[in-house]
Amino acid sequence: MSSVSDPSQPPARTVGTGAVIGSAREDFVVVQGLRDTRATFAMWHRDRWRVLVPWFAGALAIAVLLLVAVWLVARVVTPDPSPVGLAGVTHDATFQDAWPILYRNSLVLALHAMACVAGFIAGSSMPMAAESKTGVWRKVHDTAGPAAIAFVAAATTFSLSTQAYALGARTSDLAYHLGLTPLQLLLTLTPHAIPELVALFLPLAAWLIASRRDNWHHLMAATFVTVAIAVPMLLAACAIELWVSPKLLLAIL
Repeated sequence: MSSVSDPSQPPARTVGTGAVIGSAREDFVVVQGLRDTRATFAMWHRDRWRVLVPWFAGALAIAVLLLVAVWLVARVVTPDPSPVGLAGVTHDATFQDAWPILYRNSLVLALHAMACVAGFIAGSSMPMAAESKTGVWRKVHDTAGPAAIAFVAAATTFSLSTQAYALGARTSDLAYHLGLTPLQLLLTLTPHAIPELVALFLPLAAWLIASRRDNWHHLMAATFVTVAIAVPMLLAACAIELWVSPKLLLAIL
C-alpha cells in the first residue's frame, strides 16, 4: 500500500484506508482525495452507473418544485406592460439568441458544481486535515467544515429563491403579452424547461444525496460526472427553446 511520510519525523500513523501519514498532512489529504475520486469512479462503473437514477430523480423533483414556485410567483406579480421580445415568436431565432441563454445557464451550473466541490472539501478533506491539528487550529478546522456546508446550503437556497422570482416575473410578463395564463405558458415551454432544469440541478441532487448518506468523498467524482452530462443537455435544451418551443406557442396563439 502506498504511503506518504517523512522519515525524519516521528513515527507515522495510519488513517482510513491504512495509508501511512506523517507531518505532511495536507499532502496526504490531496492524495487521499484523488484516491477517493478514482475509487468512486470504479465503484460506480462496477455498479453500472445506477447512481445516476437517484440523481436524475432528485433533479427532476427539484425542477418540478421550482416550476410550481414560478407559477405561484407569476400568478401574484403584476406583469410589466412594456414590450417584450421572445426569440422565435416576436422575431426569428438566430444563434446570437443562444448566447444569453447559455451564459445564464453556465453560471447556474457553475454555482451548483461548486457546491459539490465545496461539499467534498468541507465534508471529506477538512476532517482529515483537522486530525493533524491541535488547540485553536483544531477547533477552527472542526468548525470550518460544518460552517462551509451551511453556507453552501444557504447560498443554494438563495439562488433557487431568486431564480423562482425572476422566472416567475418573466413568465407573468410573457403570459400577459401573449394572452395566455401563466399555467398555459409554462406547460407549453416544458419541452425545453424540464431538460434544462434537470441538467442544472444534477449537481445539486448529487450533493443532497451524498450529504444524506454522509458520502462527502463521492462529491468530486459527482462534480465531473454531472457537469459532463449537463453540458450537452443544456445545449439541446437551448436548441429546443429557440426552434421548437416557439412553434408550440405560435400553434396555440
